[in-house]
Amino acid sequence: MAGTPFSQQVLKPTNAAKRLGVYLPATPPEFQEHGVTRAELEELEKNPPAWLEDLRRNGPHPRPVVAGRLGISIAGLARGGITEPLTTEEIDALRADPPQWLTREREVAAKVRDEEDRVAAKATEQAARVERRARRSAR
Repeated sequence: MAGTPFSQQVLKPTNAAKRLGVYLPATPPEFQEHGVTRAELEELEKNPPAWLEDLRRNGPHPRPVVAGRLGISIAGLARGGITEPLTTEEIDALRADPPQWLTREREVAAKVRDEEDRVAAKATEQAARVERRARRSAR
Protein backbone atom coordinates (compact mmCIF):
# COMPACT_ATOMS: atom_id res chain seq x y z
CA MET A 1 0.00 0.00 0.00
CA ALA A 2 3.04 2.26 0.29
CA GLY A 3 3.14 4.82 -2.47
CA THR A 4 -0.62 5.19 -2.75
CA PRO A 5 -2.09 8.68 -2.54
CA PHE A 6 -3.71 7.76 0.79
CA SER A 7 -0.38 6.79 2.36
CA GLN A 8 1.14 10.05 1.14
CA GLN A 9 -1.60 12.17 2.73
CA VAL A 10 -0.02 14.55 5.24
CA LEU A 11 -1.41 14.79 8.76
CA LYS A 12 -1.03 17.89 10.87
CA PRO A 13 1.34 17.48 13.83
CA THR A 14 -1.60 17.71 16.28
CA ASN A 15 -3.41 14.83 14.58
CA ALA A 16 -0.24 12.75 14.31
CA ALA A 17 0.51 13.27 18.02
CA LYS A 18 -3.07 12.31 18.91
CA ARG A 19 -2.82 9.11 16.88
CA LEU A 20 0.49 8.25 18.52
CA GLY A 21 -0.94 9.01 21.97
CA VAL A 22 1.68 11.60 22.87
CA TYR A 23 1.62 15.18 24.13
CA LEU A 24 2.56 17.38 21.15
CA PRO A 25 4.54 20.06 23.06
CA ALA A 26 6.82 17.31 24.40
CA THR A 27 7.72 16.02 20.93
CA PRO A 28 10.88 17.12 19.08
CA PRO A 29 10.65 20.47 17.23
CA GLU A 30 10.91 18.83 13.80
CA PHE A 31 7.83 16.72 14.62
CA GLN A 32 5.89 19.79 15.81
CA GLU A 33 6.78 21.94 12.81
CA HIS A 34 6.20 19.56 9.91
CA GLY A 35 3.36 17.33 8.85
CA VAL A 36 3.71 13.56 8.87
CA THR A 37 2.49 11.35 6.04
CA ARG A 38 0.34 8.34 6.87
CA ALA A 39 3.21 6.12 5.71
CA GLU A 40 5.62 7.91 8.09
CA LEU A 41 3.06 7.62 10.90
CA GLU A 42 2.76 3.90 10.25
CA GLU A 43 6.54 3.59 10.36
CA LEU A 44 6.65 5.53 13.66
CA GLU A 45 4.11 3.10 15.11
CA LYS A 46 5.98 0.01 13.89
CA ASN A 47 9.49 1.22 14.74
CA PRO A 48 9.21 4.01 17.31
CA PRO A 49 12.32 6.17 17.71
CA ALA A 50 13.82 6.63 21.18
CA TRP A 51 12.01 9.95 21.78
CA LEU A 52 8.64 8.33 21.08
CA GLU A 53 9.32 5.33 23.29
CA ASP A 54 10.45 7.66 26.09
CA LEU A 55 7.34 9.84 25.78
CA ARG A 56 5.05 6.81 25.81
CA ARG A 57 6.85 5.35 28.81
CA ASN A 58 7.46 8.46 30.94
CA GLY A 59 5.24 11.23 29.60
CA PRO A 60 4.13 13.89 29.90
CA HIS A 61 0.93 12.23 28.72
CA PRO A 62 -2.07 13.91 27.07
CA ARG A 63 -5.41 13.92 28.89
CA PRO A 64 -6.90 10.88 27.08
CA VAL A 65 -3.90 8.78 28.11
CA VAL A 66 -3.97 10.08 31.69
CA ALA A 67 -7.70 9.38 31.95
CA GLY A 68 -7.27 5.88 30.54
CA ARG A 69 -4.45 5.03 32.91
CA LEU A 70 -6.49 6.26 35.87
CA GLY A 71 -9.62 4.45 34.69
CA ILE A 72 -11.79 7.56 34.46
CA SER A 73 -13.16 9.89 31.79
CA ILE A 74 -11.55 13.06 30.51
CA ALA A 75 -14.44 14.99 32.07
CA GLY A 76 -13.62 13.25 35.36
CA LEU A 77 -10.07 14.57 35.11
CA ALA A 78 -11.40 18.10 34.68
CA ARG A 79 -13.78 17.68 37.63
CA GLY A 80 -10.78 16.53 39.67
CA GLY A 81 -8.88 19.66 38.72
CA ILE A 82 -6.36 17.93 36.43
CA THR A 83 -5.99 20.17 33.40
CA GLU A 84 -2.29 19.75 32.64
CA PRO A 85 -0.54 16.68 31.25
CA LEU A 86 0.91 14.29 33.81
CA THR A 87 4.02 12.14 33.81
CA THR A 88 3.93 8.42 34.45
CA GLU A 89 5.41 9.08 37.90
CA GLU A 90 2.57 11.49 38.77
CA ILE A 91 -0.05 9.04 37.48
CA ASP A 92 1.49 6.22 39.52
CA ALA A 93 1.45 8.45 42.63
CA LEU A 94 -2.27 9.11 42.13
CA ARG A 95 -2.93 5.39 41.68
CA ALA A 96 -0.92 4.47 44.78
CA ASP A 97 -2.74 6.93 47.03
CA PRO A 98 -5.97 7.91 45.23
CA PRO A 99 -7.51 11.18 46.35
CA GLN A 100 -11.23 11.26 47.11
CA TRP A 101 -12.11 12.79 43.72
CA LEU A 102 -10.33 9.93 41.90
CA THR A 103 -12.14 7.27 43.92
CA ARG A 104 -15.44 8.99 43.18
CA GLU A 105 -14.66 9.28 39.44
CA ARG A 106 -13.69 5.61 39.26
CA GLU A 107 -17.05 4.72 40.79
CA VAL A 108 -18.81 6.92 38.23
CA ALA A 109 -16.82 5.32 35.40
CA ALA A 110 -17.72 1.84 36.67
CA LYS A 111 -21.42 2.76 36.74
CA VAL A 112 -21.19 4.11 33.20
CA ARG A 113 -19.51 0.90 31.99
CA ASP A 114 -22.17 -1.20 33.74
CA GLU A 115 -24.91 0.83 32.07
CA GLU A 116 -23.21 0.52 28.66
CA ASP A 117 -22.98 -3.25 29.17
CA ARG A 118 -26.66 -3.40 30.14
CA VAL A 119 -27.70 -1.40 27.06
CA ALA A 120 -25.52 -3.56 24.79
CA ALA A 121 -26.98 -6.76 26.27
CA LYS A 122 -30.49 -5.41 25.76
CA ALA A 123 -29.70 -4.52 22.14
CA THR A 124 -28.28 -8.01 21.55
CA GLU A 125 -31.37 -9.55 23.10
CA GLN A 126 -33.65 -7.41 20.91
CA ALA A 127 -31.68 -8.31 17.78
CA ALA A 128 -32.01 -12.01 18.65
CA ARG A 129 -35.77 -11.58 19.11
CA VAL A 130 -36.09 -9.86 15.74
CA GLU A 131 -34.04 -12.64 14.13
CA ARG A 132 -36.26 -15.33 15.68
CA ARG A 133 -39.40 -13.55 14.46
CA ALA A 134 -37.94 -13.22 10.98
CA ARG A 135 -37.15 -16.96 10.86
CA ARG A 136 -40.63 -17.85 12.10
CA SER A 137 -42.33 -15.63 9.51
CA ALA A 138 -40.10 -17.02 6.74
CA ARG A 139 -41.45 -20.53 7.33
